Amino acid sequence: MSTEENKALVRRFYEAIDRGDLAAMDELVAEDYIDHSPPPFRGLAPGREGLKQAFRMFWEATPGHHRIEDQIAEGDKVVTRMTAYGKHEGDLPGAPRTGNELKMTAVTIHRIENGKLAEKWSDKDALGFLQQIGVIPRLAPPDQG
Repeated sequence: MSTEENKALVRRFYEAIDRGDLAAMDELVAEDYIDHSPPPFRGLAPGREGLKQAFRMFWEATPGHHRIEDQIAEGDKVVTRMTAYGKHEGDLPGAPRTGNELKMTAVTIHRIENGKLAEKWSDKDALGFLQQIGVIPRLAPPDQG
């Protein structure tokens, strides 16, 4: 696949997630998918099934959408800088529903093999996300005294 086709595959992946279309994962993601930075939830299956479990959990608890800011591709890898928006409408493990609006930035690298997403590495604003869902308190502004 060309680098443009690889970028389009990653865009289709996020569009499917935004629609809540987890069935599309069978077409877009390799069965033995490796997530090098998975969500910190126990009991997720390995591979594509674990990815589907995690996204189902997030879709139900924090529905929203992704905005792709930038994409760079070379060879079999696509780097995507994005912002995810949502609302904490349901419980997550260790984080009861807050109703808070959510915004999280991320940079993700996907490796494509045989026309499917095969591996993922990501760097997300996990601290900001955990603060927004009430797991970690927000820091008080510095004293202006």
